[in-house]
Amino acid sequence: MITRFAEAMTTTIEVTLPASQSARAYSDSVFGLFRAIETRMSEWRPGSPLTAVNEAAGKGGAPVPLDLLAVVEKGAEIGHMTGGAFDISWAALWGLWDFKAETPVPPPIAERRARAKLVDYTKVSIDRERSFVSLPEAGMKIGLGGIAKGHALGEAAAYLRSRGVETFLLSAGGQVYAGGRKGDGSRWSIGVRDPRGTPDDFFAIIDVEDRSLSTSGDYESFFVHDGIRYHHILDPRTGDPARGLRSATVLADDATLADALSTALLVMGLDAGLDLVERLPGIEALVVDDSARVYSTSGLADAMRIVHKPAP
Repeated sequence: MITRFAEAMTTTIEVTLPASQSARAYSDSVFGLFRAIETRMSEWRPGSPLTAVNEAAGKGGAPVPLDLLAVVEKGAEIGHMTGGAFDISWAALWGLWDFKAETPVPPPIAERRARAKLVDYTKVSIDRERSFVSLPEAGMKIGLGGIAKGHALGEAAAYLRSRGVETFLLSAGGQVYAGGRKGDGSRWSIGVRDPRGTPDDFFAIIDVEDRSLSTSGDYESFFVHDGIRYHHILDPRTGDPARGLRSATVLADDATLADALSTALLVMGLDAGLDLVERLPGIEALVVDDSARVYSTSGLADAMRIVHKPAP
């Protein structure tokens, strides 16, 4: 097996393939695919189709490529599925919290609530016939950071399979897509990070085959103020950091859904989140709560092993 790395979509993309004369070309194509999707779906890139939609908020809308239209539509569907815990219009909250400030402090509650009023996936207008997306109010903004990487992973997996590559491992930030089995016939073993450990401290291992595994956690960007931990995964309905869970890991056939649901579960919390996943066929979840207790859905037992208890 060979592994290659590249930067795209604000993270490191990792591609592991069987060694062959074509492996380098295939991995280059995967990297190119991620960059092309970033060009179309980044809300921060000047001139991108999504930027055009956001700049036209309250003034109309903009035409978008078909794949972007499909991702926006799927994001809205997941918003409905999760009761708004996942919301593609979350980007109206961007800049509200400054996690990189020298002395970060929470923004005023009134400001959080005012911004949150601009977040509402049900107001995103999707015109399939014209491939057109619009936002009705100035200040609204679509952000696909919680779903676009999953979409790209799914597209990359489909590309490799179209080239006859059945064994591969793709990684983008906190999400992987594991294709087939390894050369020795075993499934891919993917570590789940201890939310209070180092990046390579895995408290659990999940065996994955032809599925995607996505983890979201409160440990990527955060600060502590007056003894309270504030992190970057916000409840789009309030503008506040999500509470109750330290991390959520989702296993699914659909990489886009795994990506979005791992974020949504952190917002939904333990009971509502696991109850939702238990009702969704073919999807499993593993979560760590604020007391470092571990919970999982019923179908994950055979594929998971706990290495150690998460740190308190």
